[in-house]
Amino acid sequence: MATQLQRRKVRSYVLREGRLTKGQARALQDHWRDYGIDFSDSLLDLDACFGRTAPKILDIGCGMGETTLALAQRHPDNDYLAVEVHRPGVGGLIRRAAEEDIRNIRIIRHDVMEVLRCQVPARSLDEVYIFFPDPWPKKKHHKRRLVSARFLELLLPKLKSHGRLYLATDWEDMAAHLLHTCDSFPGLINLAGTGHYAPRPVWRPQTKFESRGRQLRHAVHDLAYCLDA
Repeated sequence: MATQLQRRKVRSYVLREGRLTKGQARALQDHWRDYGIDFSDSLLDLDACFGRTAPKILDIGCGMGETTLALAQRHPDNDYLAVEVHRPGVGGLIRRAAEEDIRNIRIIRHDVMEVLRCQVPARSLDEVYIFFPDPWPKKKHHKRRLVSARFLELLLPKLKSHGRLYLATDWEDMAAHLLHTCDSFPGLINLAGTGHYAPRPVWRPQTKFESRGRQLRHAVHDLAYCLDA
């Protein structure tokens, strides 16, 4: 019989609720129907979710949504599906999207592994962004890191032919982990060449989180991959 420890899922995050501001709470209440997608075990029709046919980009762990908002504003012809577990971040993203009348964003507040498994159709995503994921720096916590062979096995079938995967981190050990994991995975092509980090994409906004890392003299590493199919 499986033990309770074996049955427990190892997640890539710890759900720290934090303080929900009045503005975030109001946005969740007033605008969830416009921007939010409830988690379910049914596949989504992403074109129907956005009300149009357009390139679909999955932004995993969007935090407070700075990058998602900036990209959605700069590239109105793309649709951005954000996934985030922390309610203040979700509320903050929805509040700003509503204030600025940005229509090409939707957000799911749930574990991305389950979202990928249950809701995202095969061959539906043009690009996937994973910017500054939790590095889980302690060795005993490495099993919690999001990007793994198991994660890529789930993610890659959701990408369209020659779809792109972009990642960034300001933790040296995490960068090496991402590079090794993605370079080793069949079907992924490192656009900078095997064993090499990519130049920083000119289109990737610099967030406050990244700025803090640079102030701490953390080197920021970008990675870019293409699905070889």
